[in-house]
Amino acid sequence: MARRKSWRDMSKGQRIMLIVSGAINMALLGAAQRSIGKTPDSRIRGKKAMWRAVSFINFFGPVSYFLFGRRRDAAVAGTAR
Repeated sequence: MARRKSWRDMSKGQRIMLIVSGAINMALLGAAQRSIGKTPDSRIRGKKAMWRAVSFINFFGPVSYFLFGRRRDAAVAGTAR
């Protein structure tokens, strides 16, 4: 079985990418949590508690909330004329 890389085993580029991806993940999580808190229940598909829990799934949770969890008006979706 392969040994996991430690921080010291990583190159400088790998360390930077790990920090950047972690920062992006935390920013998405924060944005999703803030949006869930500020958005009325009627504008969210499903329960807020479910979306709060889902948003803690690494990267995919917040992205799925923004793509599928929020209801959009016809004007926002671009279908109104």
